[in-house]
Amino acid sequence: MNLTLIYPKWPKLDRQTEFHLPPHGPVVFAAEVPKDVNLQFIDETFEEIDYTSATDLVALSVMLTCQVPRAIEIAEQYRAKKIPVIFGGIATMLHSEELMNHSDSVFLGEVEGRFGQVIDDFKNRRLQKVYNYMNNLPDINLVGTARREILNSDYYAYRGVKMLDLVHASRGCKFNCFPCCVGYLGGRVFRPRPVDRVMEEMSSIQNNRLFIVDNSLAQERDWLKKLFTAMIPLKKTWVSHPIMDDDEVLTLAKDAGCWYVYQAIVNTSNGIRNRVRRLKEHGIGVEGTILLGTDDQTEDDIKRLVDFLLEIELDMAEFTILTPFPHSPIRADYEKEGRIISNNWLDYTCDKVVFKPKKMSPDTLYKMYHYAWDTFYYNTSPSLKMSFLFKKAVMSEMEKGTYRQYNPRKKRSFVNRENNE
Repeated sequence: MNLTLIYPKWPKLDRQTEFHLPPHGPVVFAAEVPKDVNLQFIDETFEEIDYTSATDLVALSVMLTCQVPRAIEIAEQYRAKKIPVIFGGIATMLHSEELMNHSDSVFLGEVEGRFGQVIDDFKNRRLQKVYNYMNNLPDINLVGTARREILNSDYYAYRGVKMLDLVHASRGCKFNCFPCCVGYLGGRVFRPRPVDRVMEEMSSIQNNRLFIVDNSLAQERDWLKKLFTAMIPLKKTWVSHPIMDDDEVLTLAKDAGCWYVYQAIVNTSNGIRNRVRRLKEHGIGVEGTILLGTDDQTEDDIKRLVDFLLEIELDMAEFTILTPFPHSPIRADYEKEGRIISNNWLDYTCDKVVFKPKKMSPDTLYKMYHYAWDTFYYNTSPSLKMSFLFKKAVMSEMEKGTYRQYNPRKKRSFVNRENNE
């Protein structure tokens, strides 16, 4: 049978540096597609969908809330042609009731060990409306190497520079940050993958630049030490979300190739100042992820925060507007307080104001969002700042003898894994 896997396009974040990371959900899902199924992947950011192409089943991988409207449009076009559609992915779990109205099936939860049954049901004409595994997490040992051969790597380069390949070493997060949906998605328990399985996957990735997409690398010290020690011989260059603030861990992270981290900066405290300083002292760059519009922020607070970021000399900053996504801890509170002003999912891109801030008007928050970007990058640009970070990575790779020129490859269509091994 033929299965078409589609990653819908979405409106990009205003002011965000324009580069494209390969989507991770589809390649993780693809690893669970049975070998006798011919799989075609379409990343709609780069490719148009050919609705006349023959297929038996369409799977829509929906990660972001702002992808939901486009995913529904795609689903309805296929269903009008009597081609069944199944939804999966993070945003499917957040919007399951809505998406059930526009699909033949929805898959909720992690896919490992489960999708073969879905294909069997489909072949035997008993496809279920809902496959709900959200409260039944798979054994972490079932998580194998993602199926990256479905990607067209030509799409994921920026100005001739090969971008990052995504990989996860663990799932779940013991922290319950107020804007985050991980707790609802079943991720409150930290579940590290066996280090040898992570090394097997990382070793299989030809790209030397990785993005370890774990929710946090600050959860279990002993496992982190084992992970980073095992990564050192790979000579990879990588970025991640926050890393545990521990001298031994940070030293091992740098030795293992840590290039920079995404560090949430929520205030102007000495704790944040010291965290950034210590990362830099270990030779690790810092891109601050800055959330604007929290209940304790005034207009003056945001101005002071931007001044603070310049003072501590962040390598980069990405400003976003607080967005109450469905099933996040703050969503229910804002709904009770009547503070949600938009449920247009296309506005849920983290650069629009979709709620009533507590200490300023929506218009003022939107103005301060642009103030933050303009002030932090007053004498440069995000693209130029990013180029400085890439230069560091390239220099490091040259020193390690791992730098490779980017070589485009040909586009692929249906991929049968049995013929590709």
